Amino acid sequence: MDERRWEQPVSTPIFRVMRLDDIPHICEIEQEAFTTPWSAGAFHNELTSNHFAHYTVMMVDGVIAGYGGMWLIMDEAHVTNIAISGRFRGRKLGVSLVHQLQSKARSLGAVRMTLEVRASNYVAQRLYDKMGFRYVGVRKGYYTDNNEDAIIMWADLPDTNQPA
Repeated sequence: MDERRWEQPVSTPIFRVMRLDDIPHICEIEQEAFTTPWSAGAFHNELTSNHFAHYTVMMVDGVIAGYGGMWLIMDEAHVTNIAISGRFRGRKLGVSLVHQLQSKARSLGAVRMTLEVRASNYVAQRLYDKMGFRYVGVRKGYYTDNNEDAIIMWADLPDTNQPA
């Protein structure tokens, strides 16, 4: 059993816009989380040159615990990457981070959100399903490291200005 699940609960996460000086920490999380991590240069380009890009950092107890990024194109948000640091996994922080991305996307005018997830990543697929994402298709051989398929998921984003 994963002992991290038995550690003390973490403080409430604080979200802020990703900054250039966050990139080294983000790259450490990328290395932990992905077999084909993005480079520091890729993140630098996203933050400085991609006007569609919106990146969020999740802070817990003054430490970067995770991050997420998306591109906003018209009224659709495309999640580019999302990851939680290994030492913070198993504490429901992924739910908080996805919710934050959904809220941010909605505040920017998005009505739908999409993402791709590895076919073998059942933990992430369950999380996304709980967050309102639905399976809509497959991108065959999407991941270049092992030719794994990507599951395409979409979610409608609720209008935060409408009463429930």
